Amino acid sequence: MSSHAEPRGPSLVRGAALFDRIDYRLLETPEERDPVYLLRYKAYLNGGLILPSETRRVCDVYDDAPNVWIFGVYVDGELCSSLRIHVLTPECRLSYSTELYGDVLHRRLDRGEVFVDPARLAADPDKAKGLPELPYLTLRLAYLACEYFNADTGLAMVRPDHQPFYRRVFLHEPLAEPRAFPGWHTMKTSLMASDFRQLREKVLTRFPIMRSNAFERRMLFERGVQRKPASRPVLVGSAAAQV
Repeated sequence: MSSHAEPRGPSLVRGAALFDRIDYRLLETPEERDPVYLLRYKAYLNGGLILPSETRRVCDVYDDAPNVWIFGVYVDGELCSSLRIHVLTPECRLSYSTELYGDVLHRRLDRGEVFVDPARLAADPDKAKGLPELPYLTLRLAYLACEYFNADTGLAMVRPDHQPFYRRVFLHEPLAEPRAFPGWHTMKTSLMASDFRQLREKVLTRFPIMRSNAFERRMLFERGVQRKPASRPVLVGSAAAQV
């Protein structure tokens, strides 16, 4: 789910330069996450997805789930976008996707499948105007998570007008019909998914920006790893030239 329009192909040619300016930061404390909650509010209000509130923040119980990773994406040191990732396993199934689409997902989790479930994609509406490649670089985190956690399937709860982006980039297909999303103002989302292992090489060939190495993935997702204040994307092969 996002609050900005899908970027067009030509915007990707500037991605190599943006790679040198971007930092991914895993945010784990309430103090670290508060700017993300403010960012969500600004983005969703600007997109007409929520109504004004006194708190000026968007957060929910799933932000504190044990299977959650919340990232801020910083460009030149400024928070520009964010993404929340849940890793769904038979042992831990907490996310909005399993709340809304449990009839679809639980039976597959019972079979031992692993899902990477990105949500709460948000971008600063002012900063995003000059960074049309930002959605690619933000959602790249979900693709890295699929690799790190050896996921069977990548998920996405997507508003109808953004389905073409997820279909084109991640080769997602609808998995369930649109359903009302809690807290969104007159908005429904569809659950989309793709077989990560089967489609991985095709996606990486078309979008080498999604490539990574083990060091970058470990620094982003391994709990308890000693981290620098920010972990930069690690370019692999021709990824920079293909962004």
